[in-house]
Amino acid sequence: MSSLTDVIRDAWDGRVPDEIRERIDALGLDVNEWGYDDLGLSVDWLARVATVMSWMYYNYFRVQTRGIEHIPDGPALIVGNHSTQMAYDGFMLLAALILERDPPTFASPLGAHQFARNPLYSIFMPRLGQVTGTPANGRMLLERGRKVVVFPEGESGGGKTIFNGYKLMPFGKGFMRLAYKADVPIVPFAFVGGEEMVPSFSRLQPLARKMGMKYFPLSPTGMLPLPTKCSIQFGPPLSVGGDPDDETAVAADVLRVENEIRRLTEEGLQRRTGVFL
Repeated sequence: MSSLTDVIRDAWDGRVPDEIRERIDALGLDVNEWGYDDLGLSVDWLARVATVMSWMYYNYFRVQTRGIEHIPDGPALIVGNHSTQMAYDGFMLLAALILERDPPTFASPLGAHQFARNPLYSIFMPRLGQVTGTPANGRMLLERGRKVVVFPEGESGGGKTIFNGYKLMPFGKGFMRLAYKADVPIVPFAFVGGEEMVPSFSRLQPLARKMGMKYFPLSPTGMLPLPTKCSIQFGPPLSVGGDPDDETAVAADVLRVENEIRRLTEEGLQRRTGVFL
């Protein structure tokens, strides 16, 4: 007798369009006979979630993506601004790579350490290719030829309140050292629309600390996003390289990437004609 989970899964699988199945297959992910790779990614789960993401991408957030031709075929760091509280920006970025690029491509997001301790999150997100954001994990993925998504603002970016909307928080330097060591280009991008999806008025840090988190956003929408119009703008790849222990060189290249993301963000804000309509 099938369990409720099996019934739900089978019903969900039956709604995955052939086009999305074909695009997931075209990613060429190295999986075993059950459809999993050695890090926990599942092509079946990716197809299921891509089906939901496709509807959100085209119908709910009405994402306009520009510059996707800048995404190279080989390994790269895809680096951008962070927002939306619940990682909707990351989901829409992955949707753009799978749905809009020809051929479709995949990128593994590097996730914050604190989320890896959440039982539900630590099971579900690896099914979609996310790994804990350590330098070793990032380099391993790049050496395998995979693209990696990094949000250098970290939790400071994801936990921004409306009072800091579209203001870039200080960038960490780990992503640049990773690019140096792996000898890969950096593709900058800007996500516009995320700051208004889940408008937060406070980080509720006292409550967050009790829950083992760095912030817990106080938003009138709860965790549900508003149907904001969004855009993703990719910039040309930036070639970087040097001694990862040279703090001056690392800091200069981090600032270079930060300025490019700021420029792309400002362009996106100037281009949009409305937040919801």
